[in-house]
Amino acid sequence: MDDIVVGIDVGTTKICTLVGRVETDRIRILGVGIEPSDGIKKGVIVDLNAASQAITRSVEKAEYTSGVEITGAVVSLAGGHVASINSRGVAAVSGETIDEMDVARALEAAQAVAIPHNREIIHVIQRGFRVDGQDGIHQPIGMHGYRLEVEAHIITAAQATVENLRQAVAAAGVDVLQFVLNPLASGDVVLTQAEREMGAAVCDIGGGTTDLALYVDGNVWHTMVLAVGGNHITNDIAHGLRLPISQAEEIKKQHGYALKAGVGAEETFKVQVFGEEGLAEISRYDMAHIIEARVEEIFALILQEIKRSGYDSLLPAGMVLTGGTSALPGIRQLAAQVLGMPVRTAQPENLVGLVDQLHSPAFSTSIGLLHWAAALTGEPKLRRPRRSSREERQMDFSTLKEWLKRLLP
Repeated sequence: MDDIVVGIDVGTTKICTLVGRVETDRIRILGVGIEPSDGIKKGVIVDLNAASQAITRSVEKAEYTSGVEITGAVVSLAGGHVASINSRGVAAVSGETIDEMDVARALEAAQAVAIPHNREIIHVIQRGFRVDGQDGIHQPIGMHGYRLEVEAHIITAAQATVENLRQAVAAAGVDVLQFVLNPLASGDVVLTQAEREMGAAVCDIGGGTTDLALYVDGNVWHTMVLAVGGNHITNDIAHGLRLPISQAEEIKKQHGYALKAGVGAEETFKVQVFGEEGLAEISRYDMAHIIEARVEEIFALILQEIKRSGYDSLLPAGMVLTGGTSALPGIRQLAAQVLGMPVRTAQPENLVGLVDQLHSPAFSTSIGLLHWAAALTGEPKLRRPRRSSREERQMDFSTLKEWLKRLLP
C-alpha cells in the first residue's frame, strides 16, 4: 500500500478527496469523493461539526470508489490567516564539503525569526543559497566552502485555525500528513518548468479565497491569500438582480461573462426573481456589468499585492489562472487588461483513472495534493512532470529537498 497516496482539498464550496496510485511517471486516480462544502467560510472553518461531516462524506465516497481505507492524507490550506515572511539562515560547514546536514542546519537557522506564539509554520521553502559570499547557487551539496547561507520563504498560519482543520479531518478518521498551501499544490500541476524559471505567478481563484504564489528562478518567492473569491461574484449577482444565492450561482455558471464588452445588449435569459410570480427576463449585459466590476476589483487587489512584494518586474512569463472561478468566460482577457501581463488559464492534464469529473481548473489543487503526497513517499520526480534538461541536472537536489521536508514543518 506504500504506493497509495491521498489528498483532501478542503475548500469553501467543495470538499474533494482523491485516492491515487503512484506509477512510473504518473498518478492513477483510483477514488474520487466530491461533496458540497459546509461549515467553511473564506477558507476557514466556522462550524466544526458541519465541516467534519462534509469531510467525512467526501472521504467515505473516495473509500467506496477506490476500495481503499483512508488513514492519512495531505490536506489543502487557505484563508486570510495565512502569512509569509522571507528569512536568511547561516551555518558553518562541518566538513570539507557541504552535505545534507549543513543545508538542514542552515534552514533551521532561517526559522529562528520572531514568529508569534499563536502562529504555526506550514512551509519552509529555500529560495537560493550563498557559499562564502557567492550567491546564485541552486545546488550547494558537494561544493567546497566554509559558510553556507540560505534564503528561505516561511509560510505561517493561525495555529487555532490550523488545529480546527486538523480536528475536522481527524473526525473523519484521517491523520493529516502535511498541510499544503493551495497555490503551491496548484502550481505543481499547472506551471511549466520554463514558467518557473522565467518567473510567473499562480493565481488560484476559488469560491471563498484567491491564492497567489510568485515563482522566480524555479522557486517560490512570495505567497499570499486574499479572502475574496467566486462567492463574492455570486453575492453581487444575487443582490443586483434580486435572486436567491442558489439561482445566482446557477446563472453565473450558465450565462456569466467577465467582460461586458463581450456580451450583446440584446442577449437575455429568464429566471425566477423575488417578488415575481412568473419568470423575469434578465439582460445578460447587465449581469456581465455586475461580474466585471467585482472581477476587476479582485485583480486590482492581486496587482497591488504583486507590487507590494517588489517582484512585479520578475514575472515575464505572466500569470497562470486556475481554480473554479477561472473557468468564467472572459476572465483571462480582463485579468490581462488589469495586470498588464500575459495570462493563461490552466487545468490538470494527462490524467488517468477515474478522471471524468476532474478535467476542470477547480481540481488543480486536488491533483496537486496527490503530487505532494507522492513526494512525501519518496517519488519527487512526480512533482514536475514536464522536465527540462536543466531540471534533470537538479534531480539529486530535488530528492534532498523532499528529504528535508520530512525534517522541517
